Amino acid sequence: MEMTETYDFLFKFLVIGSAGSGKSCLLHQFIENKFKQDSSHTIGVEFGSRVVMVAGKTVKLQIWDTAGQERFRSVTRSYYRGAAGALLVYDITSRETYNSLTNWLTDARTLASPNIVIILCGNKKDLEADREVTFLEASRFAQENEVMFLETSALTGENVEEAFLKCGRTIINKIESGELDPERMGSGIQYGDTTVRQLRQSPQAGSEQGRDQCNC
Repeated sequence: MEMTETYDFLFKFLVIGSAGSGKSCLLHQFIENKFKQDSSHTIGVEFGSRVVMVAGKTVKLQIWDTAGQERFRSVTRSYYRGAAGALLVYDITSRETYNSLTNWLTDARTLASPNIVIILCGNKKDLEADREVTFLEASRFAQENEVMFLETSALTGENVEEAFLKCGRTIINKIESGELDPERMGSGIQYGDTTVRQLRQSPQAGSEQGRDQCNC
């Protein structure tokens, strides 16, 4: 019997931030449910996907993990297009990775979409003794830039799943409120199950009626 993956929506996600902030480890923890021991710097872009339940909907997250090193910036930027959500990652033990957040945020909003849903992730929460960025400081940055915020640990798994799900829940809410239109080109959202599409295409019936009345 052939196994087919059924889902209501597909969301394109990005994992962005400076090199060494633990982006690949976060993705690996989310997909494989374990810590990636031998993690080296990502060259270009890596990819992972997982189907999750979000706000009563089955959602396939298609996640692009981008290289944080400057020399790959031109390559990775091409993957930003049409992303619905992003995890913006910094390392709580490295002020340098925190200081570059504004640049990454600007890239995401300019190259992906101004409506991209972003969650700021202060990673390596397990290294509390080496902390250089306080929770309060990052929380203020998130508020000022209108992004969500969580501290995560790719090592212990703390808040890793919650970061992806929180981002996904916000996108679902925006679809349901009409703020995000999955039909719009470059929305980073695709319908999975045709039933969802049918539910949202009721206005079409009205336009067909209009055509019937017009004999021009």
